Parts: sequence; structure tokens; C-alpha cells
Amino acid sequence: MSPHHFLSLTKAGHSAIFSTTGNQDVHIILRGGNDRPNYDAVSVEQVAQGLVKAGLRPNIMIDFSHANSLKQCQRQLIVGEDVGKQIASGDHRIMGVMIESHLVAGSQKIIPGQPLVYGQSITDACLSWDDTVPLLKDLATAVQQRRLVDKNRSLL
Repeated sequence: MSPHHFLSLTKAGHSAIFSTTGNQDVHIILRGGNDRPNYDAVSVEQVAQGLVKAGLRPNIMIDFSHANSLKQCQRQLIVGEDVGKQIASGDHRIMGVMIESHLVAGSQKIIPGQPLVYGQSITDACLSWDDTVPLLKDLATAVQQRRLVDKNRSLL
């Protein structure tokens, strides 16, 4: 947690120097990179070690989309399964996830004169709501399993 000073604009549009005291809830988001996923346990461990070495809490959020899903929205389910297993095994460094989700799977382009599909993304391709609900339930189950792991460890 470090203070920051930066140049920005006020609400009135005037330039000003802003100062912050830092953020104790800092986290890093793993989105994958160079078209290579980084959601796996080895990548999480490497990032966590780097955060600790920098004097920061190893709080990691994992983006299921983008390079982690190789930009294929349905692969978010594979990412979710892997991340769920890491959470269920007791990993507390994973403190959140990001999922690209909408009512209808995929994405669509805006084409003049062509109607849009209600509930389908016009930006990134997304999981459908029907795929998202079981994924969220599986992640919730993983958190419950992590809590059991914690409870069992505390009894030892």
C-alpha cells in the first residue's frame, strides 16, 4: 500500500494534482497475456510470490475471458472449473473472478438496418445466462469446500 500522486481533471474540467493514501485492498487481475492463459495454479503461485516479495497482499482476481479463454467465450467454463478446483483445495489468494456473461451467448456486430438480438453483447463474446448460472453455483460450492478445508485445518 503506497500513496500515489497524479495529474488529472476535476469535475469542472480543470487540471489538478490528486493524492491518495493507497489502497489496502489492492489486487492484481490475471487476464492472460500474449495469448497465453495465466489462471492455472502455477501462474497463481508465481504472481502471489511476486506480490509478497513486493510487500503486497497476494490478492488475485482471475478474468475467465480474454487471453485466459483464448478469446473463446465457452472456454470460460474450462477456466472456471480449474479455478474452482484451486479454490476448493483451500487457495485464499484467489479473492474474485471476472466472467463475461449476458443473456444470450456470443456477440453481435452493429450493422445499420439490421435488428440487434436482444440480450446479446455488442462488445466481447459472452457466456449465456444458462451457462453462467451453473458456473456461479460451482464456484459457490468451491468456496464452501474451501471453508471446510479451513475448518479441518483448524481442528488439527
